[in-house]
Amino acid sequence: MARGGQGLARLAVVVRAGAAPLWWLGVAAAGIGIVPEGVTGRRIGVLAGAVLFLAAAAVVALARRGRYTALARGAARAGKYDVLQDRAVTVRTWRRGHRWWLLLGGAAALGSAFAVPAAGGMLLAGLGTGLRLKAAWLGRLERTGETLLWVRVDWLDRHGGRPAGKAVKGLRGTGIAAGDAAPGGARRRAAALV
Repeated sequence: MARGGQGLARLAVVVRAGAAPLWWLGVAAAGIGIVPEGVTGRRIGVLAGAVLFLAAAAVVALARRGRYTALARGAARAGKYDVLQDRAVTVRTWRRGHRWWLLLGGAAALGSAFAVPAAGGMLLAGLGTGLRLKAAWLGRLERTGETLLWVRVDWLDRHGGRPAGKAVKGLRGTGIAAGDAAPGGARRRAAALV
């Protein structure tokens, strides 16, 4: 980067990047997984899946909130020469880095349907929901502090993930209008023409 600047990725975008693929893989696996009778039967499979969905969503949404809060509280102002990474680049990096895990997860969810119908797919969907909830919580944190939170790209793992991992020493902050993603990591809506 020019003059010592760093490449920065939005924290909420990194968190949110896996939400959609996990959700859709889970929904597809649960839909297909309802077809076989399985060992337990469909009724027990769906009930077990509902429990797994709720548990996974809650655990993922609530995990490491203390770490995220501490990092947000200590966020330094982004420098003049720091480069803000586009939302699409961050999402693409995460999804490419995790594509084999996503495929393995989908295959495992489908395979588990022969034992417990739909449960594996509902678990995957719960993981995706939890990530979306965590990103929404980060968005509220950003709005409250009126600061968008960014993490150095070189501090992410080699798959483009772990935005609150041990390698992350701190966050950078910018004004609420910086970058192309809204608070929480969603795509920023185009301003209405007047």
